[in-house]
Amino acid sequence: MLVVTLENIQDARKAIAPFIKCTPLVQSQFLTTFCGCPLFLKLENLQITRSFKPRGVFNKLLHLSAEEKNRGIITASAGNHGQAVAFAAQKLGYYARVVVPKPTPKVKTDGIKKYGADLVLFGDNYDEAERKAKELARKDGCAYISPYNDELIVAGHGTIGLEILEALPDVDAVMVPLGGGGLLSGISIAVKSKRPDVQVIGVQSKSSPVMYESLKAGKIVPVQKAGNSVAEGLSGNVGPITFGIVQKYVDCVVLVKEETLRSAVYLLWVHNKQVVEGSGAAAVAPVIENKPLFKGRRVVSVVTGGNIDSDLFQSILASER
Repeated sequence: MLVVTLENIQDARKAIAPFIKCTPLVQSQFLTTFCGCPLFLKLENLQITRSFKPRGVFNKLLHLSAEEKNRGIITASAGNHGQAVAFAAQKLGYYARVVVPKPTPKVKTDGIKKYGADLVLFGDNYDEAERKAKELARKDGCAYISPYNDELIVAGHGTIGLEILEALPDVDAVMVPLGGGGLLSGISIAVKSKRPDVQVIGVQSKSSPVMYESLKAGKIVPVQKAGNSVAEGLSGNVGPITFGIVQKYVDCVVLVKEETLRSAVYLLWVHNKQVVEGSGAAAVAPVIENKPLFKGRRVVSVVTGGNIDSDLFQSILASER
């Protein structure tokens, strides 16, 4: 039984309103011409902490008990969720620890430390960091804040779907980057509850196709993830909450290539002057790889984050010229 409803998302919107921005929805003239469809960008890279993550995190933390607040919180993250937890904890007066993999980009670890959380570097990938964070939560008796598999996180992220429908009521398709599925779950519930005819598409990297393969198998399956992806933010796992929601509400999940993610980062900078990380640019990649699929349709691509390592960003700009 699915426990996240449109009402939950509307309640989350009221709760988090004092803490987050309603981000712009802008049409990209270049991508509109390039793809043959009116293409709009939902710029969550301009959100607080430069990613969509504070939406779900604030909704979660605002619902924790006084006892949980006293014990402190812990999370695992590929970077952006960790920054959001650190920022929200600082605002709301929580002690927070954030476990991230050792290869996490410096721009993200610096952000976590800047907001006052204790940073724990552990493991070579997200899976190892997540196991460590859950182990520490059990050992220390503090609340574990999942980046994706949590109803309150999902409801907070779903507020983006409400903003999209208000800004562009006649949207035909919404494309959403997909890692653990918290964002896609929330947006799909919001959009499909109000406009069942709108196509909702999840976009996952070929380097980390966990949700894609799980949907194909009809159950959550372990998938080997490739290292050194330009989109480390898409490396999350799948949980039963997000898997069930995606199964019910999402029309399809597509996989995109690493080189297309790099091209999307490049195009968003050159033509829209938006600094976007690889995972943040994922929802632009399908229109680059398959232009005819979207011809004549009004499409929104959710741009989820702008926390990209400066050296990586410069190397993408140099190599894509």
